[in-house]
Amino acid sequence: MSEAFACDPSQSRGRLYPEDESAHRSCFQRDRDRIIHSSAFRRLKHKTQVFVEHEGDFYRTRLTHSIEVAQVARTISNTLGLDVDLAEAVALAHDLGHTPFGHTGEDALDELMLPFGGFDHNAQTVRIVTMLERHYAEFDGLNLTWDTLEGIAKHNGPVEGVIPYALSEYNRLHDLELHTHASAEAQVAALSDDIAYNNHDLHDGLRAGLFTEAEIVQLPMVGAAYAEVDRLYPDTDPYRRRHEALRRVFGYMVVDLIDCSRARLRDSGARSAQEVRDCGAPVIAFSDGLYADLKEIRHFLFTRMYRAPKVMVVRERVTRALKDLFPIYMERPDLLPHRWQGDVARAEGRAALARLVADYIAGMTDRFALQQHAELTGADVLDGLGQSGLSQH
Repeated sequence: MSEAFACDPSQSRGRLYPEDESAHRSCFQRDRDRIIHSSAFRRLKHKTQVFVEHEGDFYRTRLTHSIEVAQVARTISNTLGLDVDLAEAVALAHDLGHTPFGHTGEDALDELMLPFGGFDHNAQTVRIVTMLERHYAEFDGLNLTWDTLEGIAKHNGPVEGVIPYALSEYNRLHDLELHTHASAEAQVAALSDDIAYNNHDLHDGLRAGLFTEAEIVQLPMVGAAYAEVDRLYPDTDPYRRRHEALRRVFGYMVVDLIDCSRARLRDSGARSAQEVRDCGAPVIAFSDGLYADLKEIRHFLFTRMYRAPKVMVVRERVTRALKDLFPIYMERPDLLPHRWQGDVARAEGRAALARLVADYIAGMTDRFALQQHAELTGADVLDGLGQSGLSQH
């Protein structure tokens, strides 16, 4: 049973383009289904989480990550009495705007787009679901509900300061009230993202040989989890030991978020989804203690994984690939696919063309970006790297 502060699909603020709603699915369920069937969602299969695709198929991709985030969001939102379908829709969509090569690609594209308004993957997600997906006869985009779009735009909090162009363009048509917090469901999706990536990056970093179990047992939560497993299963093999320990770390984060958020929702006094938005502070949060533990884990992952020397070598190479591709397409927009040429013809000025080129490059998978770079430049930026020396334990 939904709580009073949950979003109610029957009270949704609707879609930019009015549609008859389904007799069998709520509007949030339809949003979720449209996201799953989108081209951008399918492309996440070959987009990097941390490691580039050539480094092996054991590691997380944006697709597997998004599915894990959605699973966590469903569990938490259901326990808190929120709308599970809205939380799931936001969770599944949250990374659609990511470039090839993860945050490395985003940093490169942002630098390339600085003269034209920059690049932000979250704003790009809004651009994808409101304009770039073109499958329906009556509108561009997926025509998602206001509630889902708001959650995508603001799941990390109010959008303050300079609003990215990809977000500001749509917001002029359909005011997403960017100055307020999002619904509790969107806040759940945001912190489910934190839970998923902190847990699976420990898995993937161990598998890649970037750090050892002897090192991560020094981290908060992780040491306690390994100690519990060793007490319960003293003779288990190393792989089961690792999995059992890290699934406990996962559980610690989920339980803490549920317990803390339940208290915050109660103390907020919110009696509607709008009152959640107007609280002035998040209602979904970790406890102070667990948040401090997560900061320590994030710092460890940043230094030992995201900025590991072996990862940085690949990071530098793929950055070069995107920096080569962008000016090629700017000077030769005829190289864009045929179905893009109408947009190219309508682009007024260099900024409009740059945004089209950014849309095209951002939509590429790792594999396609590398193939296009090799085809257009004759160079293989990953030549000689093999699998970058990363192991697959």
